[in-house]
Amino acid sequence: MTASTVSEPVLSLRGISKNFGAVQALTEVDLDIHPGEIVALVGDNGAGKSTLVKILAGVFQQSSGTISFDGSPVTLPNPSAALKLGIATVFQDLALCENLDVVANIFLGRELHPLQLDEVAMELRAWTLLNELSARLPSVREPVASLSGGQRQTVAIARSLLMEPRVILLDEPTAALGVAQTAEVLNLIERVAERGLGVVMISHNMEDVRAVADRIVVLRLGRNNGIFAPDASNHELVTAITGADDNAVSRRARRHGQAEAR
Repeated sequence: MTASTVSEPVLSLRGISKNFGAVQALTEVDLDIHPGEIVALVGDNGAGKSTLVKILAGVFQQSSGTISFDGSPVTLPNPSAALKLGIATVFQDLALCENLDVVANIFLGRELHPLQLDEVAMELRAWTLLNELSARLPSVREPVASLSGGQRQTVAIARSLLMEPRVILLDEPTAALGVAQTAEVLNLIERVAERGLGVVMISHNMEDVRAVADRIVVLRLGRNNGIFAPDASNHELVTAITGADDNAVSRRARRHGQAEAR
């Protein structure tokens, strides 16, 4: 049973449209995110995924449509407003300071006592948060520059949880990671959802999506183009993403599905 069957959405989008001059990036997009649910947002390049996430992060404002949080309409004029409301975002570049250690990165800009840093309290809080996520880091005093890609993603996610958000947005969290690091990050995403947070994950990797997602939401050309269960066939998903039932990618997906069925 998924979270969506037992709870009201913590975050709801209705009729979200966004235009940049004459370019229509999103057209009447609907989306619900429930507590404890992992929603994968997939689509081809230019489908509107990043634009939608940036609207939720307060980077862009929608041209029309409504955003509701806990059932009440809200506005997200800037990233600070989104974070204060309870929406945290981890962008693909992670925005970590490589010359600083893990603790300093987690608390960057949010030091417990700005005039006199409480290093012991910050270190204990960092360890507690990372342990709750079952994160694997050699030390919270390790410089970020010496960490692997998966460990850096861990630090960025831990930092996003510091303000105790209700929803976390992850932009390509497993991009450019190896197999072991990808598994580590996917486990971390599951731990985040187990804390009761709604998770939105943008990804082009369908294996990663199937591994953790409760629902797969497809965007195509800035519009909703289907909501699928993780066990949907590759052919169904590829057709929804590309908009074509007969192309090289969809034919390969169909052959793969037929081979698995034998």
